[in-house]
Parts: sequence; structure tokens; C-alpha cells
Amino acid sequence: MKILVTGFDPFDGEMMNPSMEAVKRLPKIINGAKVETLELPTVFQVAAKQCRDAILDRQVDAVLCVGQAGGRDGITLERVAINLDDARIPDNMGQQPLDSIIQADGPAAYFSTLPIKAMVQAIQEVGIPASISNTAGTFVCNHIMYQTLYMAAHEFPHLKAGFMHIPFMTEQVVDKPGQPAMDLAHMTKGLEAALHALVDYYDKEDLQISGGKEF
Repeated sequence: MKILVTGFDPFDGEMMNPSMEAVKRLPKIINGAKVETLELPTVFQVAAKQCRDAILDRQVDAVLCVGQAGGRDGITLERVAINLDDARIPDNMGQQPLDSIIQADGPAAYFSTLPIKAMVQAIQEVGIPASISNTAGTFVCNHIMYQTLYMAAHEFPHLKAGFMHIPFMTEQVVDKPGQPAMDLAHMTKGLEAALHALVDYYDKEDLQISGGKEF
């Protein structure tokens, strides 16, 4: 089994993006699965093209895209991506789409095809706060989640895909009083635990437990 795990480059004036910092520190093999990593640009459309190229080139079985969600206090697995770009800030190429459909022939939303409840439980079991989120936003994070699920539906029927948000890294909140943060070691540990569960539940039904927040 082969898993592609992506992170993003820094955006919105930040000097680092914890998603890629955590992804870079993953082991090459987790629970018997080979882990492939990729840094994506925080750019609408371009990120999706690069992700598609990697899926084709590396012949992966699952994709977990990871992004930063400043203000959240734990790791969150996203349940749903919506067919809409509505950017609060410009991306790294200065694009700021407003009320724009991502795929004209796509459904209003896609649900993650990853075992998100099992993944959340695995993160919690290693002592790290985690939950399911019911909104991936309307910026590049939601965009890449929607696009990978669209690709799976139209081109890669074997592919399972989803998205994880992680908080600010501790170093990022020095000038942001009151903002929650997590140290990089815990982020990486939580990400690794989630991937371990992904492998365990790849061909199984997800856990039937309650979960989900309205953020």
C-alpha cells in the first residue's frame, strides 16, 4: 500500500506552514505502508494539478492532504468538502476567487472517503487533541480536498482521499496572544497515528461512533 501525504507552503505572511513541517518528519514506512510526501503551493488550481500529477506518477492508494487552520486547538479530520472557492485572502499567486464553483459538473459536496473516526480515535489514543470537523472552509484547503475527491470519482476509482487540519505551531503564536498552538513533535505524532489507522481501516468500515464539531 502507498499513501501520498501533502502539506502546503507558507501563506498569509507566515514564515512556515506546520502542515509541511509535520509531513516532512514522517517515517517512510507506517504500519507497512509506503509514505510518499509532497509540498503543494497554496494556490488554487495549481495545487490540484500537482497533486494529480503525483497520484499518476506514484500510483498511490490513498491521499491525505494536510493544511493549517490557525485558531483551532487540536488536529481535525475534515468530513466534507464543498464545491466552492470563496477566499478571505489572496492565495500565493494573488488569486482571490469569490463565490466560484470548483467543478461545473461536480456535486455540491463530497464526503471524505478516509476512515476519519478511526483516525481521530487513534490520535486521541496517543494523547493528542483531535476531532472531526464539518467545515474545511472555502480557501485552498477545501479546494484541494474537493479536487482530490473529484479526481477519485472521475479518474481513480480505487483512490481514497481526505483532509486534515492542524493548528498553528508554537513558534507562530509568539505574536498572536490568545491563539491556541501545538508543538511540532505532537503534530507529527498525531499525523503518524492517523496514518496508522488509515492503513488498519483501509478495507474496513469506519468506526461507528459519534463525532463532529461545527467548525
